[in-house]
Amino acid sequence: MLIVSDVHAAFDALAEVAQAGETLLVLGDLINLVDYRTGEGAVADVLGAEFGRRSAALRGAGDYAGMRALWREVIGERLDEVRAGIDAAVGRQYRQMTVALEGAKGYVTFGNVDRPDQLAAALPDGMVFVDGEVVEIDGLRFGFVGGGVETPLRAAGEVSDAEMARKLDRLGPVDVLCSHLPPAVPALHTDVVTGRRERASVPILDYLRSTRPAFHFFGDVHQPQAYRWRLGPTLCVNVGYFRATRRAVRFDPATGPVPAPVVGR
Repeated sequence: MLIVSDVHAAFDALAEVAQAGETLLVLGDLINLVDYRTGEGAVADVLGAEFGRRSAALRGAGDYAGMRALWREVIGERLDEVRAGIDAAVGRQYRQMTVALEGAKGYVTFGNVDRPDQLAAALPDGMVFVDGEVVEIDGLRFGFVGGGVETPLRAAGEVSDAEMARKLDRLGPVDVLCSHLPPAVPALHTDVVTGRRERASVPILDYLRSTRPAFHFFGDVHQPQAYRWRLGPTLCVNVGYFRATRRAVRFDPATGPVPAPVVGR
């Protein structure tokens, strides 16, 4: 099977992975609101590239107060107009996702920038939306929990620690845990480019310690200090940042996860 995360609208590359004929797992962040490297995304489509870059810089620094001030300065009284424009851009991206995933078989959960209801509704036949659920694949129990950590942005794809803990509790023991968020292990959620500890999940860390699955796959942190970490018997693996790497992780339970070839080469 192939596993990706943090697609962020790289749908040309996703389409190539989807056509490989293997079971596909997508661990969230399908859409691109703001690319923190370039400022591109749905926000820039509506408010311009310069605004996208400024907003991206503030978000990358974790300056939520600065982001709110920038939005107030630029948007003024146009909130409804801007929101409608971003909604339309997000809708276009999800329609592109539908096309990219046509013919694929697998499972999708959501990330912090996703809109779970829209994501689920846009999936083509063969791709199943999962969250707080266990599915059996090749004889193994895979548990899926979507969503990102709550922030002052209160985005649709964010979930509270309490909700994450409830979803994990519903899973029970699994062989493989799939989430968007990493566990709260410093090396796994420290971004070496921003120099900051990014979002991470204490409930996921607690779950791994108590249930001890063989593998945990996740994304969210784009340039982590460590892509792999062993937590007791669990091998934790960051499978993103697909938008930049254009590379899935191929997982065979007998041999473990290995990088698949870069798409387009």
